[in-house]
Amino acid sequence: MVESGEMASDVAKWGDASPGSLPTRVAKRQRRQMFERFLQAMSPGRDDAVLDVGATNDRLHDHSNYFEAWYPHKDRITAAGLEDASFLEQDYPGLRFVQADARDLPFPDASYDLVHSSAVVEHVGSYDKQIACLGELWRVARRGIFVTTPNRWFPIEVHTVLPLVHWLPPHTFRAILRGLGRDFFADEANLNLMSGASLANAARAAGITNFRVETVSLVGWPSNLLLIARKGN
Repeated sequence: MVESGEMASDVAKWGDASPGSLPTRVAKRQRRQMFERFLQAMSPGRDDAVLDVGATNDRLHDHSNYFEAWYPHKDRITAAGLEDASFLEQDYPGLRFVQADARDLPFPDASYDLVHSSAVVEHVGSYDKQIACLGELWRVARRGIFVTTPNRWFPIEVHTVLPLVHWLPPHTFRAILRGLGRDFFADEANLNLMSGASLANAARAAGITNFRVETVSLVGWPSNLLLIARKGN
């Protein structure tokens, strides 16, 4: 049985996309752009302790755990996720994996220099739970956080690859998904898309200060939102 909630299933990240398909090739390109933006915005150093929240047990795609794959200092990474991704410790010696919920992280305040989390906040549930997730990321960061999520106002919904229907009121969108047999994504616990405005409002409600919301684009349209927040400057 698939558990609802943040990082509950590989399906929550990939939908019906198969390795090598156009959607996964596009996802890899977008993730590479977001990773480069993380490096530019956060300027991580060799000795910085970095927490990546959102590790998945998916091994079908070579960029499922893109942060762990591409970040050069594996021994400074703690990867956290609901799914058992302990294989990352073997794949990347020096890395530490902790099975944990993004809404209730088992780490002390300010225990990591930087916190990275990609494509998680849309899977944690209601708006209040999204606020709780962002608050936890902020709590455990010493210097700042970098959070990505798909943009609700991109014309294609990336999990279902359906056009435009996610622009309808959420209850209508979810009714359409149920009618199409997409019950997993119809559940708010598994998919709750955010706009730039709702992401910014959630950040404020979580007590995050000194932040900005940026975007990564695909064919000229903002496809992903980036919440970038720094402490102490």
